[in-house]
Amino acid sequence: MMDRISAERFAEQSGVADWHAEGDSARAQFETGSFAKGVEFVVEIGKLADQANHHPDVDLRYPNVTVTLSTHDVSGLTQRDIDLAKQISVAARNLDISAE
Repeated sequence: MMDRISAERFAEQSGVADWHAEGDSARAQFETGSFAKGVEFVVEIGKLADQANHHPDVDLRYPNVTVTLSTHDVSGLTQRDIDLAKQISVAARNLDISAE
């Protein structure tokens, strides 16, 4: 089991500037510009999540995708959330998607 970390510790990490951590989760909203681009991004998130065996909550709406991370085993944030947040942010940049 991973150790729980604070929202402040999450926010201090490099590579998570797109994310807003509060309480037991971290959230980012990405502006996709189109529904089709949002679907493409969600597919990429799904691949990353399956590879990490760590699955975020994803909300696809026109014209954005909101992603919420939390480690359910500890009811809070862990290193797994930091790692996946970084990967999701890189995937967004690779698709020319910016965070709000």
